[in-house]
Amino acid sequence: MSKEKLVITVAVTGGMGDRKSNPNLPVTPREIADSALEAHKAGAAVVHVHVRDPETSLPSSNIKLYQEVMERIRDNSDMMINLTTGWGARFIPDGKDPIGMAPGSTLCHPEKRIEHVLHLKPEICSLDVGSMDFGPHVFVNYLPYTEFMAQKIQDAGVKPELEVFDMGHIEIAKHLINTGRVKRPPLVQLCMGVKWGMTSTTENMVTMKNALPEDAIWAAFGVGPTGYPSVTQSILLGGNVRVGMEDNFYLEKGVPAKSNRELVEKAVAIMRLLGKEPATVQEARKLLHL
Repeated sequence: MSKEKLVITVAVTGGMGDRKSNPNLPVTPREIADSALEAHKAGAAVVHVHVRDPETSLPSSNIKLYQEVMERIRDNSDMMINLTTGWGARFIPDGKDPIGMAPGSTLCHPEKRIEHVLHLKPEICSLDVGSMDFGPHVFVNYLPYTEFMAQKIQDAGVKPELEVFDMGHIEIAKHLINTGRVKRPPLVQLCMGVKWGMTSTTENMVTMKNALPEDAIWAAFGVGPTGYPSVTQSILLGGNVRVGMEDNFYLEKGVPAKSNRELVEKAVAIMRLLGKEPATVQEARKLLHL
C-alpha cells in the first residue's frame, strides 16, 4: 500500500526580520529563487513568495522582482508558485492624525495589492481575510476590499489560499466561499503563533480545523519555536504543512538554519516518522485541485 502524500510549502522569505536575525535569509530575486529550488529538491512542491528590495532588504511590491523570481523558478522546475498579497496591509499610526501613517506602513488600495498576481498569474496566491494587531503594526484587511480582491483573483484563474490567523477569520473565509468569490474546494492556511493572533497549541489547531468547511484543503504553520510542533500536529490532523524562513529562522533551539532546504528536510523527516510522504508537484496539483 502506498503512503499518504502531503503537500509541503516553503515560505522562503517574509516581510519581517532581516539578515541580523539570520545571515542566510534570501533577499535578492536570485537568492529567493535558488533557495526555493533547493527546497524543492528536498521535498517542497509549492513556494510562497515575498520579494525584498535588493538594496535595503525591506519588503517590496515591485512586479519586476516578482517576475524575476518566477522566471528563475519556472526555468528550472515545475514547482508551484504562491505569491503573497499581504504586502499592502500594514498600518502604523503616526500618533498625530487618526489615519496618519508612520514610516513602515504599507497600506494601499486593493488594486495595488493584487496587481502582480493579475499580471503574472501564478497558480496560487495568498489572501489574508481578516484584520488584527500583528506584532508592532495593524494588519488591515477591510472586508469590502477583501471581497474585491477575492473576486478579481478568481476571475484571473488563480487559486487563493485563505490565510486565517484567528477564529473570526474563518468566518470571513466561509463568507467568501458561500458568496461564490472563492471556488470550492477552498485552500486554507492556519497561521498560528503570530503575536496577537491564535496561539499555537494542539487545542487551538483542533478548534480551527474543526471550524473549517468540510471540503477545505488546509495546512498549518507555527512561527518561531512552535514551527515543528505545528508541523507534527498538522500532519496528525490530516493537514498539509508549511515551513521556511518567513516563519522560523532556526533549525532547532540555538541553531540558526543554514537554508530553507534544511527546514524542509526536517519537515520531511517528521512526515516520514509519521508514515507520510511529501507529494511531488504533479501529486500536489491533484491534492490541491489545481
